[in-house]
Amino acid sequence: MKFITLALTLAAAALGRADNTITFVSQDSVDRTVHFTANPGMPDIKAVEVSGKKNATVDIPHGWIGNFFSISKGSPVVPGMLGEVAFNSWGGITFFDVSAIVDPNDHVGVKQMWPATERKPASGCDLFPCAFAYYLPDDIQTQATKETDLICTLGGDSASIGVDQRDVHEDGVAVFAREFVLGRGLPVKI
Repeated sequence: MKFITLALTLAAAALGRADNTITFVSQDSVDRTVHFTANPGMPDIKAVEVSGKKNATVDIPHGWIGNFFSISKGSPVVPGMLGEVAFNSWGGITFFDVSAIVDPNDHVGVKQMWPATERKPASGCDLFPCAFAYYLPDDIQTQATKETDLICTLGGDSASIGVDQRDVHEDGVAVFAREFVLGRGLPVKI
């Protein structure tokens, strides 16, 4: 009987864990709200408060596709720099990028994203503008990982949390055009 109880407890714990997470890391003293926009047919995710100099981890549903942006406390809710994700996409790959298309002048919101364990590849910039974010719809900047837990920095300076500005286009690292993520193209080697 104890074995069955233990087995059921472990199974329940496994079911309770989210398939995917994004941990938002505030790099300064500004309180922010992260707003999520789901692609059509995807479930909504509630906005999350991220206090200055704190972290907040958000559970993301399996297969979720959409974007997010952060708004500093007291500012109007207007999208700026975007984090874009496609979790558990074809082949189990998670695609992600930082996009400056909506507002390339938002230098206080979403900064960089990377897989939580491997810490590379990365997308985005510590200091904008840089070559590692989307500025035009046909830029080739989408990154890919088998990991399902991502880190996203907000505001401040990535160096303040021990993250170096990385060259995300190391020899042989594939980056992906949006058409590839949507299943209509091939990866590009830089």
